[in-house]
Amino acid sequence: MNENLIIMGSVASRRHQAIITQLIYGLTGLYKNGHTGLFPYPETMIDEGQTSPVPDVMLVDLVSDLTKVIIEITHTQGVKKDAQKLRELMQLYDVPEGFIYDYRQNIWYRFDLSSPEGEMGNSYCRAIDENLSSFVD
Repeated sequence: MNENLIIMGSVASRRHQAIITQLIYGLTGLYKNGHTGLFPYPETMIDEGQTSPVPDVMLVDLVSDLTKVIIEITHTQGVKKDAQKLRELMQLYDVPEGFIYDYRQNIWYRFDLSSPEGEMGNSYCRAIDENLSSFVD
């Protein structure tokens, strides 16, 4: 009877998943209300044609099918590693904007494709003209 058992695992904490849910909920509201043409996806491959890394949240232009924003949710010890992952994804896939949120310190970092250094304390997303911090409790 157990031969059909599928074991699914996640290394993400409940807090991590709660933040992703809050972002998706708020960003979907913006999309549905016509405030943005960017659709939010949780934990989805950037490149569907091949196995690719998965950002926690990405905002995609449904007309061009290009990713415009990626967001990583992390804790203090993971910021450095996630910043490296974010910069690599942004460069590899020409993603104009990226964010990291350290939920333990309640600190946002904003990254721009044209500058490799993150800006600490900035959650303003140009692509949607909103502060991402407004979606997270």
